[in-house]
Amino acid sequence: MDFTNTEYYTNRELSWVRFNERVLSEAQDPEIELFERLKFLSITASNLDEFFMVRVASLKDMVHAGYTKKDIAGLKPDGQLKLLNGVLHEFVEQQYHTYHELAEECRAKHLVMVEHHEDLTVDEAEFVDRYFIDHVYPVLTPMAVDSSRPFPLIKNKSLNICALLSKKGKEKAKHEFATVQVPSVLSRLVQLPSKDDEIRILRLEEVIERNISKLFLNYDVLGASPFQIMRNADLTIEEEEAEDLLKEIEKQIKRRQWGEAIRLEVESGVDKRLLKILRRELNISEEDIYEINGPLDLTFLMKVYGLEGFEKYKRKSRAPQEVPQIPAGCDIFEAIRKGDILLHHPYQSFTPVVDFIRQAARDPKVLAIKQTLYRVSGNSPIVAALAEAAENGKQVSVLVELKARFDEENNIVWARKLEQAGCHVIYGLVGLKTHCKIALVVRMEEDGIRRYVHLGTGNYNDSTAKLYTDLGLLTCAEPVGEDATAVFNMLSGYSEPLQWNKLALAPLWLKKRLLKLIQRETRNAKQGRQSGIRAKMNSLCDPDVIAALYEASAAGVKVDLIVRGICCLKTGIPGVSDHIHVYSIVGDYLEHGRIFIFENDCEPEVYLASADWMPRNLERRVEIMFPVENAEAKERVLHIMKQQFADTVKKHELLPDGTYLKKKTPKSERFSCQNAFMEEAREYAKKLTGKKNRDNRRFIPMESDGGTQ
Repeated sequence: MDFTNTEYYTNRELSWVRFNERVLSEAQDPEIELFERLKFLSITASNLDEFFMVRVASLKDMVHAGYTKKDIAGLKPDGQLKLLNGVLHEFVEQQYHTYHELAEECRAKHLVMVEHHEDLTVDEAEFVDRYFIDHVYPVLTPMAVDSSRPFPLIKNKSLNICALLSKKGKEKAKHEFATVQVPSVLSRLVQLPSKDDEIRILRLEEVIERNISKLFLNYDVLGASPFQIMRNADLTIEEEEAEDLLKEIEKQIKRRQWGEAIRLEVESGVDKRLLKILRRELNISEEDIYEINGPLDLTFLMKVYGLEGFEKYKRKSRAPQEVPQIPAGCDIFEAIRKGDILLHHPYQSFTPVVDFIRQAARDPKVLAIKQTLYRVSGNSPIVAALAEAAENGKQVSVLVELKARFDEENNIVWARKLEQAGCHVIYGLVGLKTHCKIALVVRMEEDGIRRYVHLGTGNYNDSTAKLYTDLGLLTCAEPVGEDATAVFNMLSGYSEPLQWNKLALAPLWLKKRLLKLIQRETRNAKQGRQSGIRAKMNSLCDPDVIAALYEASAAGVKVDLIVRGICCLKTGIPGVSDHIHVYSIVGDYLEHGRIFIFENDCEPEVYLASADWMPRNLERRVEIMFPVENAEAKERVLHIMKQQFADTVKKHELLPDGTYLKKKTPKSERFSCQNAFMEEAREYAKKLTGKKNRDNRRFIPMESDGGTQ
């Protein structure tokens, strides 16, 4: 059977839209707290922006270049754009239908988002006009367009107001066009004075639009409307020709602001004369214009979420729990020597990872620290600890991935800071992104050199570690330590190991290892042995992996997958994917971990990885897959996967037609794995902390009903 038949695959871009629809469904769920739904709606807007700037932009580049190769589902780039055009316009309509429903609910909760400046009371109008003069007017720069002043360069994602003007007293005067950028240095939310317990807010662009005539004295304003454009933000870097990669990326970041315009958003009802000018000057096609029934750029709802006084309409905060094997102030190296330690974020604190580097920086026995950094927080304690280590005379080598999309600028800043502190900074391998998460500490001990390693599924980012679900492993197992040394020698020099003890690395070894594991399950099924594959990842679109999964399913292997986002695999195809079930969990935390379990004839093998099952991860990035072999840690991972598949609150099932279904269950049967994991983390900490014999610990899954969300 031909498992590569394009009819067996879903278009990647369409699958992504379906994922964003699942996020939108959280904003539409009346059982979720109101302000949490505002946050989910804001996330859909942010997701959509990035999708346009990267994926839609990439397709347009292909069309411009005459590229006609078909995708995994048999569609050419122009066909994909045509498919997306209708789907995306429909999605935006759903977004704004949801927005208006949420705005109405907010009004009932005494939060009024005033939509138009015409709706202001007399007192509010007076306040807004004074606010404009005192705070906004001095910051604005109106830009006229005429024969001597060309159409200005409109920055990517900036919010602007365009205006159609006519000279006062001249009835037949030529209409003039002008634009003004809504300043991002000012808050987009302006809180209006209120005499009761009601909070009323107006968006900054409405403040400006109300007073726009003050910017164009001696002119009549015939029409004014906000607009926003999205530009191609995908960087094109010829690494082999770049003499200095850091400087080349800095140059490309600046160009990102002025890439090709690929989407224009305007308010519905915009003056057609204004729209005609915008379309002509931006050289944008009709299908790329989105007339919006509501405020542009819904990411402002994240600021609404941050308003004080509405805590009862938000989910109660849940603090990460202490890792009992690593209590505050302990010797982390001694703790690791007792046995491998599995970390489950954000249910367990990320602090042990920070302390691992921080203690290494200050420990006189530590000789060297080596680490990869892909995305770090704005004020990273990891970076500070690495800098401190270098200043303390230790050998510190850090690979900073400059090509981490939309974090390039941040990573350049950190790279320079680390270099100034005396660290050896590497910018990765030519043509590859280094996406693996690994830290190695080399320590001199009484019995000789010992290597301590942290491996993870998520970034070394203490901020996102509170929002993303990830797994990490701390170990001093010698085979892993040897592999870790080989990884960094490969990244910093010309070393290419002939074999690995425990780790599997992309782009040369990981995919082969993965396919062999799938093929082993296929053989087991054909031979009547126990077989099965359970895996969790962010995205699944590698054609070779999907074909291998189809072959496994056809042989009778039960394949259960949790794929948060893109999934190009189709379920329920007779004789092809009958035994494959795919689920997606969209909840309060972003499901980010990569877990792969292979039944192996009743001797399950468990792996964690930095890589999704995508061509870019398996063929164009440096990624790491590592086994979990410690009995306790392995048991915990198996339990985590069992709980995820048992979820009845946030789990969506992929149907054969490509849609997703979130089943409704009675309250008595509802189980949220995210709630359960937080409760288990609390109980786990209590149980292990309370045991006298800490060296004989064993993980005991806790019963939990999970609660409702």
